[in-house]
Amino acid sequence: MDYLPVFLRLQRQPVVVVGGGTVASRKVSALLKAGAQVTVIAPAVHPQLSAQATRGELRHVAAPFSPEHLDDAVAVIAATDDAVVNGAVSRAAEQRRIPVNVVDDASLSTFIFPAIIDRSPILVAVSSAGQAPVLARRVRAQIEALLPSRLGALARFMGERRRAVQRALGALGRRRFWERIVSGPVAGRVLAGDESGAAHAFGRELLTSQVTTSPATGASSLGEVYLIGAGPGDPDLLTLRALQLLQQADVILYDRLVSPQVLERARRDAELIFVGKTHGECGQQEHIHELLLRHARAGKRVARLKGGDPFVFGRGGEEVEALAAHDIPCTVVPGITAALGAAAATMLPLTHRRLADSVTFVNGHQGENGALPDWRFFADPRHTVVFYMGLKSLPEIVARLRTAGARADHPAALIANATLPEQQIVRATLGDIVARVHTRQIAPPALLIVGNVAAFAAMDAACGLTAAAGAALAAGAFA
Repeated sequence: MDYLPVFLRLQRQPVVVVGGGTVASRKVSALLKAGAQVTVIAPAVHPQLSAQATRGELRHVAAPFSPEHLDDAVAVIAATDDAVVNGAVSRAAEQRRIPVNVVDDASLSTFIFPAIIDRSPILVAVSSAGQAPVLARRVRAQIEALLPSRLGALARFMGERRRAVQRALGALGRRRFWERIVSGPVAGRVLAGDESGAAHAFGRELLTSQVTTSPATGASSLGEVYLIGAGPGDPDLLTLRALQLLQQADVILYDRLVSPQVLERARRDAELIFVGKTHGECGQQEHIHELLLRHARAGKRVARLKGGDPFVFGRGGEEVEALAAHDIPCTVVPGITAALGAAAATMLPLTHRRLADSVTFVNGHQGENGALPDWRFFADPRHTVVFYMGLKSLPEIVARLRTAGARADHPAALIANATLPEQQIVRATLGDIVARVHTRQIAPPALLIVGNVAAFAAMDAACGLTAAAGAALAAGAFA
């Protein structure tokens, strides 16, 4: 490393800035935020520096630089446009063994100013060792976009409660407790600005940890469960929080809609348990509940990894109920549900001002008792309907739509393996989609989209669906 990254405590410490221009003003602002006692050496200064000196925020010495100005300083910054003066400042600092930064001249500096992401007390510093400041600022911007604006509030919230946790839990139990706090609902409430709700939830979590932590080992006898949406298949569509919890989980229960690529993002030593269900299979959901409870009661962190989103045809609600009934801590991480992933991957909008103004998600298995809302509503081409797991029931779905009044030329599209390299799409109409899917030998997982938007193509956004294109679509040219 060209530089050792450190964080220097400057509160009430004397720091000298040589130079009084715009650059010097920016450096002074950063030093004042850190609580430094700043002295500016310059015959004349920027109006902002002059105003700060008048208010007593800094001291201004209206004189040329002299080495004696550094006698009591703990750090010095040279920010003039005179190379001779900057060189003199650097030599004087070196003789006194004082850290020095010469702006835009790394060869004369013993420290540099990094690009800073400020979420005080959380600070992130990015440096290119003076080689590429613009690149460092770009990296800072990318990191800053990932960090919640209230991350500092979360750090303060946790800091205020450290002693209470130290008194309540042993060393081994504290780490797991804090991991649960930063990845669970307590952190979520702080980041949302609900600190009173977070404080209540924190107290409940701490009490639970006290009751369930072994005095002998310090380990918790009660684990926790994460219900994680794995998205439609592409691992790059996992949320950051999903990735974080997959790296923490000791046990991962996954279903058949979770792609191997997503499983590769899990912790390498995690125990993987396949719990996929097939249509008509009885008792498997109860078995999943039993596995969740068994591993959580053993003190493990259990990830229930579901394709799409846990609360959209994922039975996440049933699993939350089962966990709550046994006081097992649970965190829900939403995922990109299949309809949204498939629509984006095929550039097929689910709503469009010209084509559709509403959308409904429907279980293609038609529920436990076959009951569904009024199919006449589904038959309106301006209403988009997405049938999940509808491949097996495709003939019945088409027949019910036609009976409810949908025309034979009602647009339809079936998308299989959405977002994955093997993705397939069949564009057709209700009149011919069953035959076309059979010809293509489409295999699940697949979802069916019906309504005007199913005929949408990227070219429509620019020129509209022409009569010729519409005729070609009806003839099957876009399948």
